[in-house]
Amino acid sequence: MNFGRGPSVVLNVGGTRYSFSREVLKDFPLRRVSRLHGCLSEQDVLEVCDDYDRERNEYFFDRHSEAFGFIMLYVRHGHLRFVPHMCELSFYNEMIYWGLEGSHLDYCCQRRLDDRMSETCTYYAAEEPNGRPEGKGRRPPGAEGRKWLERMRRTFEEPTSSVAAQVLATVSILFVIVSMVVLCASTLPEWRAPENRSVEEQSRYTAESVREPSGIIEAICIGWFTAECIVRFIVSKNKCEFVRRPLNIIDLLAITPYYISVLMTVFTGENSQLQRAGVTLRVLRMMRIFWVIKLARHFIGLQTLGLTLKRCYREMVMLLVFICVAMAIFSALSQLLENGLDLGTKNKDYASIPAACWWVIISMTTVGYGDMCPITVPGRILGGICVVSGIVLLALPITFIYHSFVQCYHELKFRSARYSRSLSAEFLN
Repeated sequence: MNFGRGPSVVLNVGGTRYSFSREVLKDFPLRRVSRLHGCLSEQDVLEVCDDYDRERNEYFFDRHSEAFGFIMLYVRHGHLRFVPHMCELSFYNEMIYWGLEGSHLDYCCQRRLDDRMSETCTYYAAEEPNGRPEGKGRRPPGAEGRKWLERMRRTFEEPTSSVAAQVLATVSILFVIVSMVVLCASTLPEWRAPENRSVEEQSRYTAESVREPSGIIEAICIGWFTAECIVRFIVSKNKCEFVRRPLNIIDLLAITPYYISVLMTVFTGENSQLQRAGVTLRVLRMMRIFWVIKLARHFIGLQTLGLTLKRCYREMVMLLVFICVAMAIFSALSQLLENGLDLGTKNKDYASIPAACWWVIISMTTVGYGDMCPITVPGRILGGICVVSGIVLLALPITFIYHSFVQCYHELKFRSARYSRSLSAEFLN
């Protein structure tokens, strides 16, 4: 060490002191501490630490003392783990400060850090530019335009960001509710009676239905959804990212069938061959049910469900694997016991393994419709085992999914509360 005097140095980290000899600092595993060995002046020292006491040769670091204690355990024993009851990201910041990386963590803690970082990136992906303070003085060219676009984007994307955003969200919810009521009413027998008419009458009815109140309401709702989607696309920052978002894909799936059905109606006319596409038109109209998912933009519950499914896809895949393996085993055994042993009491419901799979799935999920049931004693014993096994297998991954659901809900509530605070400030101003 080229600066300071004395045979030893003292590191004061958050009030906890550690004493080392000068020679130990030269090859110290922590890069920030080893940099002290090459300091030539007090200015060089202050670039490494926060303060320095020349009389006691003590170096002060205003960092988390407990976290540094765990880091020192890594220096001594070679194992680095997270501090209990400390945020993984906060401990990771302490590691970066002292010159360590995520690869120095034990494997179990590396997985925790990866999961936490992926959750944080998902949560804050759309919030990076919002927290930057505006600099004083002259604004760069185009700042007003960018600010207006950002305000428009937040108005359409964040329903709690402003008064205008709340009004817009309310109107959008009303349009969704009205469109769903019209869709449900269109399946009533009184509304479906014209479908039994002849081809010529059906073509005239299709052309006239657009001018009816239900057709006008449907057209107005589609117009609103289309205009909303176009404006959100225009004010979005990244157009490619906008197209890839799940909610935007759902919006496109809900809007496109209407225009396809209108075009098919216009081009088919009274052609009897093309009028057979009526089934396709009904399928396209029924795809309007996707409008219900549009409510996820305005309700935290649906957002929490979608975010939980996105984060817990491993657990969901594991759950499906459990069910598939159990179905393969129990369906084969039930088909053998009920139909394959030729004991004089064949059960025709279990004539094949695929047919027995239906009984296995309703038994494992404890639904039990009663349309299929074993009649032999071995089959009933197997059915009991199947039910108990289903309860156990379905319960195993539920704990992970539940904790992820709670975490996602709290994160989205915090985000909504933050925007609500900005809404209150805007209202007071």
